[in-house]
Amino acid sequence: MKTIRASLLAVALFTTALTAPAQAAVSDYDLALHWAPVHHQDTDSSDYDADYLSTVDFDGDWNTLNNWENQTQLAKLTGAAYYSVVETSTHWFLVYSFFHPRDWDDQPDPFGTRTHENDLEGTLFVVRKDAGFGKLEAAVTVAHSDFYSYVPAGSPYQNGSETIDGTLLLVGGRPATFQEAKGHGLYRWNGSGFPGGDGVIYQPAATGEVPSGGNDRSVGYRLVNSLDANGMWARRNNSETYSSFGTFRGDNGKDNAANAPWGWDDQNDGAIYRGYLATDPALVIDRYFTNKGAFSLTYTHNAFR
Repeated sequence: MKTIRASLLAVALFTTALTAPAQAAVSDYDLALHWAPVHHQDTDSSDYDADYLSTVDFDGDWNTLNNWENQTQLAKLTGAAYYSVVETSTHWFLVYSFFHPRDWDDQPDPFGTRTHENDLEGTLFVVRKDAGFGKLEAAVTVAHSDFYSYVPAGSPYQNGSETIDGTLLLVGGRPATFQEAKGHGLYRWNGSGFPGGDGVIYQPAATGEVPSGGNDRSVGYRLVNSLDANGMWARRNNSETYSSFGTFRGDNGKDNAANAPWGWDDQNDGAIYRGYLATDPALVIDRYFTNKGAFSLTYTHNAFR
């Protein structure tokens, strides 16, 4: 009798397992929102709002030749960050990018060597698939024509072809980033105050906000999917927005000098091709770091490819 009951119980459990709904997959947006950084944006006192975040089409159009001029439309500079998610069987790779209408200087630039219209720099976060939203293992940030590598405390990752540049700090469980004023190079936040004492701290939120000034310590920024229909990637061949693949049009300061994530490039990291931080991030991380444990290079979801 016990054998029969045990068999019936086994059948019941097997049937329940077959009919029980599978755990819902985490959406790209929910994943991006969970890991969206606390973003420390330095501001320059000579022109605070020139360092506020916005979107490429903040002024209501995708014409990137008028963004420098329209940056003065302060009420439209609502906080935003772009994101994209690709994945392998072992990891999620999340890219966040932060747009400014100007890469600027408070000194004259008559020869267009230090300033340019449009600016987009950002970061890649590497998250191991695990229960829920996974485990953050590494980050690579974009500062002009250089990439910087970081790992959070407890990560097993070690130096690979690139040297780890520091520890990625968390604030309330979120990674913390820092972006320069004017030139907007992006790094990990090192826990210190803003240079000069003034800056804006952006927090992920459902709705983007305009800072109250150059020293606002709590401003919401919304997330915008780079892969949305009629978004940045969908318009990649549109000449109103781009001068060439991965490069925005711009005619203030140095012409056509800002890049989309698939145009980011480190000037001296060897055979890592332009744009791979967004389009082939698993390869970048595989070469930049060692001691990663199980790490797949085969994508199960990559809309860039």
